[in-house]
Amino acid sequence: MKIYDISQEVFGCDVYPGDAAPQKSEVMRMERGDLYNLTEFSMCAHNGTHVDAPFHFLKDGKTVEKLALEKMIGFAYVAECQGGVTAETAKSILNKAKEANKESMKRILLKGEAIVSNEAAEVFADARIDLLGVESQSVGPEDAPMAVHKTLLGAEVVLLEGIRLCEVSEGVYLLNAAPLSLAGADGAPCRAVLVDMDFTL
Repeated sequence: MKIYDISQEVFGCDVYPGDAAPQKSEVMRMERGDLYNLTEFSMCAHNGTHVDAPFHFLKDGKTVEKLALEKMIGFAYVAECQGGVTAETAKSILNKAKEANKESMKRILLKGEAIVSNEAAEVFADARIDLLGVESQSVGPEDAPMAVHKTLLGAEVVLLEGIRLCEVSEGVYLLNAAPLSLAGADGAPCRAVLVDMDFTL
């Protein structure tokens, strides 16, 4: 068994343009004579590796604490993908995942600089997948992310953004990407990990 940490370190993480970056304050430090070390921090819910809940783009969508953990924990398929993801590419990825492990097609992780088109988003939404993960800080084009988000979040597809898959090969893994339980929030950071095991179902 091998465990891959596919999360960004928070204080040095990538930040979507316009979002506030994480800030750290060393409130207590033993080297200054304090009895213990204590850190405070603040951050945007969408900094670094994080989950998008439907409420991010949908007024009446579910907030992050209401998401079923089963959507973010379970078999996943890592697919290498560079550039624009078309509808045909999405169908091909789903077929490969299904052949590898039927359960893994519920959670698709795109390795590489993938940009999901709205047509591809519709394919994933129609397939009723639970989760779509990307290495970029936002699914879809950075300058026009709304359509892709609405298509996927409207189908209650959880979005896992800002993952790091450079050390992970294409194939089936066990994913744990449970977010922090932030009541009423549109998203939350998470410590996403993949477990490489012998999945022969």
